[in-house]
Amino acid sequence: MERNTFYFLLHLIGPQLKNFPFIGREQINSTKQLLIAIYVLATPDSYRSICERFGVARSTAWFSVKRVVRALYSLRNCFIRWPNYEEAETTWTNMQRLYGFPKVLGIIDGTHINIARPKRDANSYINRKGRFSMQLQVICKHDLSFIHVFAGMPGCVHDMRVFLYSGVQQYCTPEFFPEDSHLLGDAAYSIQKNVMVPFYDNGHLTRRQKEFNRNLSSARTIIERAIGLLKGRWRYLLDKLPMTRTDLIPYYVVSCCVLHNICLLKNDAIEIPVVVPEMLHEMEPLAITNELREEGNVKRNRLMEIIANNNFQGPVPQSS
Repeated sequence: MERNTFYFLLHLIGPQLKNFPFIGREQINSTKQLLIAIYVLATPDSYRSICERFGVARSTAWFSVKRVVRALYSLRNCFIRWPNYEEAETTWTNMQRLYGFPKVLGIIDGTHINIARPKRDANSYINRKGRFSMQLQVICKHDLSFIHVFAGMPGCVHDMRVFLYSGVQQYCTPEFFPEDSHLLGDAAYSIQKNVMVPFYDNGHLTRRQKEFNRNLSSARTIIERAIGLLKGRWRYLLDKLPMTRTDLIPYYVVSCCVLHNICLLKNDAIEIPVVVPEMLHEMEPLAITNELREEGNVKRNRLMEIIANNNFQGPVPQSS
């Protein structure tokens, strides 16, 4: 993290860190609390090593990280929010220019955050690879920033079920998807008017269907880059979270997503590492009806024709 990004963060959450009461006699200032938290989230290191590096007790380091995470989580709606019309228009314009796919408001995908064996319901958190994990669903724009995140579902839960509980289905209205725009997802999601997924490859796809799938797959590399950047910068999420309380883990995960967006906002760039990708609130899931699926199929066929015609006419010139 660059120095100006750090001081921007300190200005945002410094007052909150001062107001948190300390437990015990040892007290440290807001700057040191934030330095400790950033180091912990960005470096997979033991608390013993961290305490030696910063010259603090283990409890002081742990409470400092907890305070910073709580302050960052409180800012989630400021830095991770659904785009307005102008922002959505910018995204779908850039997506069509770069990948030839029209009216893309965002790209959706899920990834597993490996965790230590939970204290409760451990078997529910075993994913298909036999590891303990928690689901993180993210939606990103063309610039790799997140417009929606949802963390907390156990690793055994299917991506589509996570989608239904995340609240995104409630967003599938003209108010949130202007001009018949949509998200791009992989085959794990169900097709509907506002979520486009590839044609199922049964070995008999037409040329135009294959073109559609290629364009969609090419555009979806953005979400893989976004997840790679998130885990590559905040490596606390990359290996295995050393936490067993599943009620606290989502706060740390979402806080890292807030930091991800803040760094992009401040043009604090790093080289995107190669990482293979795999907000807690109560919400009743909405079912994907046959009518919604049929609307999605009709729209997908229409988009397939648009993409085929654009490919026939040649690629759209890109500005230098």
